[in-house]
Amino acid sequence: MFAEVAVPLYVHQTFTYALPDSFAANTRLGCRVLVPFGKQLLTGYVVGLHATLEEAGIDAETTEVKSIEELFDTEPLVTQELLELTKWIADYYFAPWGETIKSCLPAGINAEAETLLSITTTGREALANPTSRPTTKLQALALLAANIDEDGYVNSRLLIKEYDKTKASALIRELEKSGYIIVKRQMQDAAVKPKKQQAVKLTEAAELLHRRDAEAAQSLAEENLRAPSASSLRLGGEKKPESKPLNDQQQRVIQTLLEAAEPLGLTQLTEAADVSTSVIKTLEKRGLVEVFVREVRRDPLAHVRNLKADDLALMPQQQEALDAITTALEANKYAAFLLHGVTGSGKTEVYIRAMRAALEQGKTAMMLVPEISLTPMFARRLSAHFGDAVAILHSSLSDGERLDEWNRMRSGEARICIGARSGVFAPLQNIGLIIVDEEHEAAYKQDSEPRYHGRDTAIVRALKANAVVVLGSATPSMESFHNAHTGKSTYLKMDTRVSGRPLAPVEIVDMREVFSRHGKQQIFSDEMKTAVQENHERGEQTLVLLNRRGYSSFLLCRSCGHKSHCPNCDVALTYHKSEARLTCHYCGHQQRVPRTCENCSGAFIHYVGEGTEQIEALLKELYPEMRISRLDRDTTRRRGAFERLLLEFAAGDIDLMVGTQMIAKGHDFHNVTLVCVISVDAGLAIPDFRSAERAFQLLTQVAGRAGRGEKPGRVLLQSYHPEHYALEFAKAQVYEKFYEHEIHFRQEMRYPPFVALINVMIHHPEFAKATTVAAEFARLLKAADKDQALRILGPAPAPLARLKNEHRLQVLIKTKNRRVAREALDAAMLGLKERDWDLRMLNVEVDPVSLM
Repeated sequence: MFAEVAVPLYVHQTFTYALPDSFAANTRLGCRVLVPFGKQLLTGYVVGLHATLEEAGIDAETTEVKSIEELFDTEPLVTQELLELTKWIADYYFAPWGETIKSCLPAGINAEAETLLSITTTGREALANPTSRPTTKLQALALLAANIDEDGYVNSRLLIKEYDKTKASALIRELEKSGYIIVKRQMQDAAVKPKKQQAVKLTEAAELLHRRDAEAAQSLAEENLRAPSASSLRLGGEKKPESKPLNDQQQRVIQTLLEAAEPLGLTQLTEAADVSTSVIKTLEKRGLVEVFVREVRRDPLAHVRNLKADDLALMPQQQEALDAITTALEANKYAAFLLHGVTGSGKTEVYIRAMRAALEQGKTAMMLVPEISLTPMFARRLSAHFGDAVAILHSSLSDGERLDEWNRMRSGEARICIGARSGVFAPLQNIGLIIVDEEHEAAYKQDSEPRYHGRDTAIVRALKANAVVVLGSATPSMESFHNAHTGKSTYLKMDTRVSGRPLAPVEIVDMREVFSRHGKQQIFSDEMKTAVQENHERGEQTLVLLNRRGYSSFLLCRSCGHKSHCPNCDVALTYHKSEARLTCHYCGHQQRVPRTCENCSGAFIHYVGEGTEQIEALLKELYPEMRISRLDRDTTRRRGAFERLLLEFAAGDIDLMVGTQMIAKGHDFHNVTLVCVISVDAGLAIPDFRSAERAFQLLTQVAGRAGRGEKPGRVLLQSYHPEHYALEFAKAQVYEKFYEHEIHFRQEMRYPPFVALINVMIHHPEFAKATTVAAEFARLLKAADKDQALRILGPAPAPLARLKNEHRLQVLIKTKNRRVAREALDAAMLGLKERDWDLRMLNVEVDPVSLM
């Protein structure tokens, strides 16, 4: 037998290995195996099985086939459904299959190989008798010698930490070639394992004792001692039957366990009964309790307060949408819906009832949300309806929490998954319903390998599983709305708010007039300041949006015009006052704020532009009597901070909340009656064909936070470009009008949904090398396009021409024929590979959501 294995490296092919007889009978598709790969040992994934090498398409006479070293699973960790889904992602998004499979599994679940180094006699002689001044190789050898453990080994991580991964690997090869070291590779255990704890439960003897049947209790206790449970974990000492009465502490332990009606953790029991472990030990000796080891769940929602389940009557449009979805569920075949509901129309209630219908049919359900920060809030609401059947899955969970939630879904204990983008890989069985909330959000697109789109992957998973997929939004993406009106999905519309509440009217404040009025630039218009004050006096809450964090956008020297730039990126550093640091929001570089100009030593440093940190500070000065907080990435870094701020705001403990786009999505605050938008002008100026669409979506979404309760709402939008069509249509809050205007531009300029885009980003620290590879790639691409079916733009510098110390150039492919584009792309990549160029210099992004 031979196995086809996908390895988690940047390689676009699989590899064939021989299966030893001891593994052959138990190896199945989706199992993890340990394979030799060059000088490494890697965890790979079985994606094919063959009886002969000929069947695998390999010439047995000319090819040497290595053997699999270890089989990790008797039951496949990756289901057939997920294997097919990851294969589709790898093919469609030009991603390595092994890396795609790895990304769908919990972090830390794979066993990893570690490299151990030992110094030879030759190596020790070289250190003892240096013939010349110390070289880097000898310095590395000396470092190893100083850190050898008692077994004579040192982990290669020491060199990686001292140098970097690439240089450390080169040094290890040099040292081994010189005969100075011996390299040994061995497997480590998986980094993440189930969590275990000691727990205590009552024996039958204790329960009889509670019923005052002392004689029967003593008899049963003695019997327990003669035949103790194999799972019992003794706390020490030999058990001896005793019949003396229980003291107060012992009685408290028994009573605590009786009231709990289930086993309790040892620590939890000692705290609840206010006793020491010696009391538990004594009860165990008497045969009244059993101490054992159990696995415990690391609950990601343990710190979040539960909600009560709502019992709401559906509006007619909600009922019509729900009926269409449940009818499709009963048909047991693929169906796609676009649920276009205005903000506050009750889409979430439709989602919940559709999930209940799926569960009643014995199926499972999944709900994706665009932001990790939104998952706990939605999970609270789902848990109120479905209890422990809900699991949460996203990349910000600890590795242990993610593993536990993943195992709950894999075992069938949890039948509903709520998660961000990566939740689309949840190991649910018999999936019946997939919901993608706020489907228009760019956050569903992954910006690293594999560069998949969560929404489109959800659609394909539903298609492969004969499930129903519902895309929900108040502002659908242009592609989804176009697909719904060309027959690719069913269009469901909910254009009225719950209880007939009106949409909040939007007023645009022309900041040019405000400038004329005051003779200088103003951050807050008079209209906004008056509205905020009046809103507070009525006891109502306000949201203020500025989609730019930090205190100031950049520092400017008024003497010479110098701006503080990131040394690694072609962007200005943002000033964060609370940290007294200048920070790059792209690579994370930080530096101190200069007292004088770095260029001319001038003292006139000016802080230009506003961020949410400055807006919060200014509003606190204007309204000292108000309780004002800020919601952005800087204030929500600590775990639970996002939920805490939202709960405080919902409880009325905060009068005004300043925030980035995080405040615009999915929140339902009934006392918010005023929303103020400081500016979206910067977003409209971004050189991207989706900039108007994003501005319209953001404004419509944030406007929808106002007036969701009994009180009417109001929205103020400040702009220096009030005549821009995105702002005018956002003011009217009529999506269809915006779509009609924007779709003509897309069609004329050949942008999605009328063509497919593939953006290839060539990046390298050396500008000359990046330019050479980009030019050669474009040439090969055009040569492969023999029928000229593609429109190839570039190479050209990316709008952000240097990031993370790498120069970036783009080649953009526009096509109506994806197959032709893929064939040309494959041919160009093969041409580069034949010329020995490193293909990792090229990032291929299919269906990009941004061209920055």
